[in-house]
Amino acid sequence: MATLAGSEDPCVGGKRRKCNGNIVTKFTASNITGQGFSRGTQLPGGLLQERDKRAKWHGIPTLLQKLYESSHPNSDLSHAHGFLKVLSSQLSVEAMSFVTEERKTAQESTFPNTYTFDLFGGVDLLVEILMRHTLTMQKKKSKMNDDLVKDCLSVLYNCCICMEEVTKSLAARDDFVLFLFTLMTNKKTFLQTATLIEDILGVKKEMIQLEGIPDLSGLVQSFDQQQLANFCRILSVTISEPDVGNDDKNTLLAKNAQQKRNASPSRAEVNQVTLLNIPGFIERLCKLATRKVSEATGDNFLQELEDWYTWLDNALVLDALVQMATEEAEQSSTESSDESSLATSPLRHRLPQSMKIVHEIMYKVEVLYVLCVLLMGRQRNQVHKMLAEFRLIPGLNNLFDKLIWRKYTAANHVVHGQNENCDCSPEISFKIQFLRLLQSFSDHHENKYLLLNSQELNELSAISMKANIPEVEALVNTDRSLACDGKKGLLTRILTVMKREPPDSSFRFWQARAVESFLRGATSYADQMFLLKRGLLEHILFCIIDSGCTSRDVLQSYFDLLGELMKFNIDAFKRFNKYVNTPEKFQTFLTQINSSLVDSNMLVRCIVLSLDRFESQNEDVKVVEVLSECCLLSYMARVENRLAFLFRLVNIINVQTLTQENVSCLNTSLVISMLARRKAKLPFYLNALREKEYAEKYPGCLLNNFHNLLRFWQRHYLNKDKDSTCLENSSCIPFSYWKETVSVLLGSDRTSLCAIASYIDEPFMDLDRDLLEH
Repeated sequence: MATLAGSEDPCVGGKRRKCNGNIVTKFTASNITGQGFSRGTQLPGGLLQERDKRAKWHGIPTLLQKLYESSHPNSDLSHAHGFLKVLSSQLSVEAMSFVTEERKTAQESTFPNTYTFDLFGGVDLLVEILMRHTLTMQKKKSKMNDDLVKDCLSVLYNCCICMEEVTKSLAARDDFVLFLFTLMTNKKTFLQTATLIEDILGVKKEMIQLEGIPDLSGLVQSFDQQQLANFCRILSVTISEPDVGNDDKNTLLAKNAQQKRNASPSRAEVNQVTLLNIPGFIERLCKLATRKVSEATGDNFLQELEDWYTWLDNALVLDALVQMATEEAEQSSTESSDESSLATSPLRHRLPQSMKIVHEIMYKVEVLYVLCVLLMGRQRNQVHKMLAEFRLIPGLNNLFDKLIWRKYTAANHVVHGQNENCDCSPEISFKIQFLRLLQSFSDHHENKYLLLNSQELNELSAISMKANIPEVEALVNTDRSLACDGKKGLLTRILTVMKREPPDSSFRFWQARAVESFLRGATSYADQMFLLKRGLLEHILFCIIDSGCTSRDVLQSYFDLLGELMKFNIDAFKRFNKYVNTPEKFQTFLTQINSSLVDSNMLVRCIVLSLDRFESQNEDVKVVEVLSECCLLSYMARVENRLAFLFRLVNIINVQTLTQENVSCLNTSLVISMLARRKAKLPFYLNALREKEYAEKYPGCLLNNFHNLLRFWQRHYLNKDKDSTCLENSSCIPFSYWKETVSVLLGSDRTSLCAIASYIDEPFMDLDRDLLEH
């Protein structure tokens, strides 16, 4: 601890009126330079008391001085605790004000007590008190009182709430962050510690390495289920890749450049491996995710949820209230004791009975998020195997009606991305996280059939047998003891609730994504028929054409789902024609498709691919009949319509704006080109692009852009096995033909009729510019 340089009173000789400014200036400067005064304990007590009233410090510097003097090693910390409680009461008022005012930007003038506390070294002093026993050389270390530790942590958390700079300064201290994890072994201080860690990790510049936490495996194994669920909230920050807000950094060009620079696994990926190596970790999460809870009684349950969620913004706060209620019940069985204890809380009324269910829901949100992130990581197959083994899917199926989708919940909020923070109610967050998990679980993985029960699995086998086609290998290999039980499987339950949702409900987006992921990969006729028999196609068409849905997110998810449902399936096109039975309906459908081709291009790709296959099946009477009658197939059969889609697909993207969201437009344009090449029509298509350029008075524009996009395609896809497999499986076109077609289009021989360069006049050639480096 630095000592005061000189004992003279600086407030002498007519300078008293500037004294406060001088003290504040010197403290502020010391925080920057590390020299001079650093806390109020370095100033004479008389000076602090004299200036206190005029400066409106409310006695905080004096209290800090007393706290410092009474917290020396081997001193009676009960006196220090008394001073801390007084400070805590002053700071907690500001913190509560901050939370209830929706976390407005913290300023010195807004939270003067917190600002003064930090300015005079209060934050550093509390860190020193907490960590003192780790720094001392004494063999016999005295144990701090749990209540004192709790109050130190609470005051630090209140400071973090009001002043982001405090949070950042604590986050910069790796020794303190790692030390906090050691405090989590004590159940009495767990909640306060977890809350503070969560706030700190949220602003930490570099992601913490979980393997650096002392005895992490032992720590996690010591947690009870409640603690483990709350720990998942902390873990979510450590295993998710940082969400980059700048759109420029989300382009595929930027991501590819970033991957080249960082070839080694990211910290998030390393942390995922660390967690998977903890014995029993995944099994315990599965038990948490699937355990049952008592149902609430009364018709006002959902309203209670909404009332409570407005200020209970995380499970840790909720835990604190449950703990408080439990302690009250233990202390007294009278109504008066409950009311008197709660009178001091900001709610001023009894905790509702439904809190237990809110509590469980919020736990499950955190657990499902962690499982979802692990499912999308590099160890996906390992995680998949464990989730199946520990019966996560049957467990969630058993909770579906009683907890996950008990009643209708309005959800007209913005659709959030995987790593985005959600300010939804617990009920909504839980449903969305559940659907995200199912999407990740089903996507391109043979375990997707665990979403069905035995009867439904038998139905798939029967569909294959009736159509005289072999069963899908993944279906044959499915371990039925790990599949859903009960009258319905999870997939069927999702279809049921999806049909009840209002047109613009964002639940529709996630429900459609979950069902679509079941269909992704190599097209399965049996899977499609299973869903067609349950009226899914008619429901989707109703939503697109007749429901008045205006949400682009929902419409995009339905276009994608419709594409997977109809691809190569002649029965689906027959059903489409039966529903879209008037020119007005068909025109509405086309208008929806054309209103945003980025959203609908996957459906366009499905129609083009299906048409190509059906045209080759001219000996099948049923196929020939549908080809002649289906308005959708007839529309796409006209070459001018396919060309119109190709023009627009090439025109709405360029290398600099390609993202994971719109790169599908490039692949759809390539599918149209490949199918044209198969039929020796590629020169006709390229010449049509050239004529379009001249008609629009932009010669070279479309073709130069198409050329650059295909050069990017080569760099992006030729080194990614997963992406190439997806392209091959979804199109039933060998990836070798994709590569070959791109090479032909990019050929430098200007005499080649299939090379883009042949159709660009010399003055407009712009093929040498290297646009692929970012």
